[in-house]
Amino acid sequence: MVNSNVLSGRESHATPGAPVAPQATAPAQLVFYLSAAAGLLSAIAASVGLLWRGDGGVVSVTTIRGQSVELLGSGLYQRDTLFVAGNNLSSDVVTLALAVPLLALALYRYRRGSLRGHLLLLGVLGYFVYFGATYALGAVAYNDLFLVYVAMFSASLFAFVTAFAALDTDAFVLSPRTPRRFIGGFMVGSGAVTLAVWLVEPIATLRTGAPPALLDTYTTLFTHALDLSVIVPTTVTAGVLILRRRALGYAIAMSLLVLEALLMPLIAIATVTQLRLGLSFDPGEIVGPIAGFTALAVVAIAVVRAILKNVVQPPSAVVAP
Repeated sequence: MVNSNVLSGRESHATPGAPVAPQATAPAQLVFYLSAAAGLLSAIAASVGLLWRGDGGVVSVTTIRGQSVELLGSGLYQRDTLFVAGNNLSSDVVTLALAVPLLALALYRYRRGSLRGHLLLLGVLGYFVYFGATYALGAVAYNDLFLVYVAMFSASLFAFVTAFAALDTDAFVLSPRTPRRFIGGFMVGSGAVTLAVWLVEPIATLRTGAPPALLDTYTTLFTHALDLSVIVPTTVTAGVLILRRRALGYAIAMSLLVLEALLMPLIAIATVTQLRLGLSFDPGEIVGPIAGFTALAVVAIAVVRAILKNVVQPPSAVVAP
């Protein structure tokens, strides 16, 4: 069970860098195998998405709202709009090139009893939970890999829940040099910015009565719903707990920061892909999101490094066999 005791100012009897005696437990084994399954399934889904191209071309359709939109028309994402297909292909690239290797590194460190590895694993699994939810629950049009999406979402979700529950915040302290106020303020600020950004379109829709601009063939604003209902309150909660010197806040923050860091390459690759598919954007629509997410990613990476750098390894830890 995760304890939310005061993190700073506690005396630690651990020697940084001291060897850790492995101790196999059922939760640790479950975390390892579920995480490995999530990584494997995600790698399969991303590989198929990138390699399955097909011979068809762009297809124009009219939605039930009377909007004329263009679908990709070929490959695994043939029933997705050009905009969403670009996002999907970008997610596949980031998952294969960055997320899966990060997961392998985190699992390696986790098996060796590293508390830093455990925290990093929480962060990477946060990305895979988000990735799996996006593909399985509605942001991707139904395709032949639906059951794979469901399996990878389930594996990553239960791996994350088990890993989070197995983290005993009594087992570690952070150095007094940890920039607590900066980290807490950044988390609260990130939640506030996300809230402001994702409220614009739904509120505008309520005022005008017109459907959201990019709803197209889809039934709901899935990303808006997920971020507003889960990501925003979780991010703000982490920041508040950190400002109150609660260990739980740092664990929650790690589960969000890796996702935030990976959004920068995802947005950049998605923009390039969408342009190649024939979509057009104003210069501001290209530069603004890339610059904004780059700044957030740089800060998120710095915060991850600050947390991991200042964690004191406990004298014992739990690892998988």
